[in-house]
Amino acid sequence: MNILVIGSGGREHAVVKSLSESPSAPKIYCAPGNAGIAAQATLLKLDVKNHNDVVKACKENKIDLVFIGPEDPLVDGLADSLRDNSILVFGPSKAAAQLEGSKIFAKEFMKKAHVPTAKAVTVSTVEATMKASENFSAPYILKADGLAAGKGVFICKTEAELRLAAQHLFELKGLGRAGETALLEQNLPGYELSFLLLTDGENFSALPLAQDHKRLLNDDKGPNTGGMGTVAPMKISEELYQKIISKVVAPSVQQLKKENFIFRGVLFIGIMVVDNEPYVLEYNVRFGDPETQVILPLIKNDLAEVFHDVSRGQLRPLEIKNQFSFCIVNAAAGYPDKPQKNTPIELPQNQSDQYILHAGTALSAEGKLVSNGGRVLNIVAVGNSREEVRENAYKLNDQVKMHGRQYRTDIGGRF
Repeated sequence: MNILVIGSGGREHAVVKSLSESPSAPKIYCAPGNAGIAAQATLLKLDVKNHNDVVKACKENKIDLVFIGPEDPLVDGLADSLRDNSILVFGPSKAAAQLEGSKIFAKEFMKKAHVPTAKAVTVSTVEATMKASENFSAPYILKADGLAAGKGVFICKTEAELRLAAQHLFELKGLGRAGETALLEQNLPGYELSFLLLTDGENFSALPLAQDHKRLLNDDKGPNTGGMGTVAPMKISEELYQKIISKVVAPSVQQLKKENFIFRGVLFIGIMVVDNEPYVLEYNVRFGDPETQVILPLIKNDLAEVFHDVSRGQLRPLEIKNQFSFCIVNAAAGYPDKPQKNTPIELPQNQSDQYILHAGTALSAEGKLVSNGGRVLNIVAVGNSREEVRENAYKLNDQVKMHGRQYRTDIGGRF
């Protein structure tokens, strides 16, 4: 089997690594990939925005399955273009990808599915935002409608902060078209968890629960990021788990079917738990990053076969290992606003259960490893206890050399 993975981050390196260990031994291609992925896959120089070029490359390399990692090409309809050319795809259609591409579309979907979620209103000016805020209490949550690479959610402690966030979106055009409209949303005080499931748009298989750590600094302080670390499986009560299945997961998948969406891939549901009740924060239509890094190592099945089956609208029962996994994100100096690139990196040797995934790396003209993005490295450990994986991940992390790197020292503290 020939598999093309679309993407260049830590999520895609996690996918490539897992596929490279697949018993079915697929030949793996990746576009565009990164310095770490290059050791495990054949990199293709493709502009994934040019669908014709992607289709052509798939035919030339006899690709049997395309796995689309990031949200942008899904929202852009790459899955549709591939399917129109009889190429199997792990990823939803453009219509279904609106669940991530538009916060407003997703909120309307939640209402139709009758899943619990925070109240919200749509706003598109500073004046409308401040007027609507009279019906909310601080902290105020302002969410840009479109894709914003993890930078579209503003948590505002005061009205003054809310006004600045609204000005950033609507007057300064800080997020461009993604911020032309936004949701002002009720704050939900609780704790977050990530619920991911494989689905063919009608049936689903739940993946191990993961907990992301969104804020840049310890104790959940600092700016929101794409994610600074993850742990899995997250332990919750059976009562809460069943509430999530019955009140959130099942109605969401049923609504996918009602909408006649082509959805063959992963539905990621961001959940806030308030007083032991689940509320949907957001939908993503692909594997999370860095959730993927801790979920995939816990799956026993041959992942190449799993992804291939889902792409054909089939779900096989998943077998989950009785183990734990842990991921620490190393971000560049200046992240998330102005990440510094071309910082030299020195890495320790990987082991089978302790290893480093590349998220934002490249090779310099001299062939040296350097930073090439905001989130640069993922330090991963897998083992038989929560304490073991946490200790091993931080030991490996201590051996990384990258000037100015940022990472949290309290990942997994809620364990």
